[in-house]
Amino acid sequence: MKTILVVDDEPAILTLLRYNLEQEHFKVMTATDGAQALTMALQQSFDFIILDLMLPKLDGITVTKKIREAKLKTPIMILTAKDSETDKIVGLEVGADDYVTKPFSPREIIARIRAIERRTAQPVAVVETHPSDILQVGDLMVDEGEVVAKKGTQKLHLTPKEFELLVYFMHRINKVQSREKLLNAVWGFDYPAETRMVDIQVSHLREKIETDPRHPVYLKTVRGFGYQLEDPDHDQT
Repeated sequence: MKTILVVDDEPAILTLLRYNLEQEHFKVMTATDGAQALTMALQQSFDFIILDLMLPKLDGITVTKKIREAKLKTPIMILTAKDSETDKIVGLEVGADDYVTKPFSPREIIARIRAIERRTAQPVAVVETHPSDILQVGDLMVDEGEVVAKKGTQKLHLTPKEFELLVYFMHRINKVQSREKLLNAVWGFDYPAETRMVDIQVSHLREKIETDPRHPVYLKTVRGFGYQLEDPDHDQT
């Protein structure tokens, strides 16, 4: 049975999520402040964490950051009462896997958890045509086995989702990827979801791999279609 930690200081939300998750045969543990949640996350093993951003003692952003600093890869879904781009961007930047804006449907939460569950149980099969763990495009290098990305000699500090996204693109050089395809392959969503999350993560990745993100050499926007990672040495003619 998978165990989920649900963190929120609103009793009604804890009750709602506990009931619906237990109906789906998850074991649910709860916390009502960020300090308690961080202690539990560091001392116990969870399959998922659902984490409100606005919490007493420690906010959700800080909790997420400290969990990732501890090298824990537990999938984290953040909840925000604000329809704020800043909250979403910062949450994803520090290592959250997904976000949901309140008010939300419990069915949406469960669908997203199932998507993460499928993705972690069956990783994207991208290595069959690339037996080496080392991927190279221009001066970008990714070592999948060591989970390391570099630009030239400089190590890139990527979040887990940014790393996954870069690997996916590097296995598909010069091929346009739609937002929907990226959501399905990298996030595991096989239902209509918020493609803005893809735009945010691509923007973050571009900031880290490009010398001038406003004039990208690698990660290009293909208007009306999506994104593609280009090999700067590839003859486009």
